[in-house]
Amino acid sequence: MKMKKYVSLLLILAFFNLEATAQDSSKKLTLDEAIASAVAGNAAVKLATLDEQIAKAKYKQTDAIYLPQAGISYTAFSTNNPLNAFGFKLQQQSITAADFNPALLNHPSATPDFTTKFEVQQPLLNMDMNYQRKGAAKQVEMYQLGTQRTKEYLAFETKKTYLQLQMLYDADKVLNEALTTAKAVYKSTNDHFKQGLIQKSDLLNAEVHVMSIETQLHNSQSNISDASDMLSLLMGKPAGVVYRVDPSAKSSNNTDSLQSNANRADFKAMQKGMEAYDMMIKASKMSNLPRVNAFGSWQLNDKSMLGFGANAYMVGVQLSWTVFNGNRTKNTIAQQSFEKDKLSRQLQQQKEEATFQVNHAKRQLSDASFAIKQQQLAAEQSAEALRVLQKRYEQGLVKTTDVLMAQTQLSQQQLGQIQAVYNYNMAAAYLQFLTISN
Repeated sequence: MKMKKYVSLLLILAFFNLEATAQDSSKKLTLDEAIASAVAGNAAVKLATLDEQIAKAKYKQTDAIYLPQAGISYTAFSTNNPLNAFGFKLQQQSITAADFNPALLNHPSATPDFTTKFEVQQPLLNMDMNYQRKGAAKQVEMYQLGTQRTKEYLAFETKKTYLQLQMLYDADKVLNEALTTAKAVYKSTNDHFKQGLIQKSDLLNAEVHVMSIETQLHNSQSNISDASDMLSLLMGKPAGVVYRVDPSAKSSNNTDSLQSNANRADFKAMQKGMEAYDMMIKASKMSNLPRVNAFGSWQLNDKSMLGFGANAYMVGVQLSWTVFNGNRTKNTIAQQSFEKDKLSRQLQQQKEEATFQVNHAKRQLSDASFAIKQQQLAAEQSAEALRVLQKRYEQGLVKTTDVLMAQTQLSQQQLGQIQAVYNYNMAAAYLQFLTISN
């Protein structure tokens, strides 16, 4: 008896575990939560952020135009070259009178030298590198704006998928209502058939109609799962969760005054790219100017390894000027100018396309708004027609096919109304995406 109770308890616990698992596979999700998760966790944002960090790292490299460069080296030499052998001894500060013997000067033995050298170079005036640094700073701003536009696009894609999921849930609700009606019609048809009032073909038509709606419902559930997986992908989360969303409603945003906005992040990013080209062109022109850099070194020389006997230093300032470099600078400036002009033309083309897209989205918005009113009226009329036909069918005054056709028409009009609301909300969301400013 105790064993039976124990088994029963295990079965009850297993039932609750299964129920909990089924509940865990479904999750409530609001639009704001979905957008926030997508912006924070999507791989495209992470990649855009990495591009931004790469640009910042390149900008940091230009700190070298202000900061000194220092290095240390240790070199071992051995030579019997007369000039170098005598120079080694001078550096080691070990010259004696005997070293001036002509025989030793002309035919020295192998002379070693171990040199430890510290070197420092300090940039003073490099105008071309100053403009390269400014160009790198513009590129950082360009990638930051690119990241911002990527986030805006992801927010739009997430809203688009969320709206699709809302539409699918609404369609699923319509199909469930249609299935309830179809089953009721089938029950009435079956009763009439048993009473010998109708033919078997009417019963079969009603049965086929029920199966057809059941098939649509099955497909509807699959579509909801697909849309949920797409949301998970956008949010950077594992697939397999079916999201429950807020009820759909016609967007109430005022979109009448929205126009193509020149302050969009992608437009501003391209503008920053053009400004970066301006800086690079100036840098190339400034490379024709003289450069001024300071340098200094301190070295230790000894004839023994790890010896640090003699020391000396040298400091100075160098002015260098590249007078001619084979027209490389001239051609570089021409290339950069062409690339800037290409970017300028692309920007202008995108702005023109954006104007067309905004006007097109507004027309879609107007069409969808009209369609919503028409579909709502059509759905109301179809519902009334079905109600009348069902009463007449119960009295045996109309055929089964008439009721089935009316019920199908009602479902189509209701689905059309749902589609019209989705089209309106999508057009509003796209219009907002096209005109968003920063």
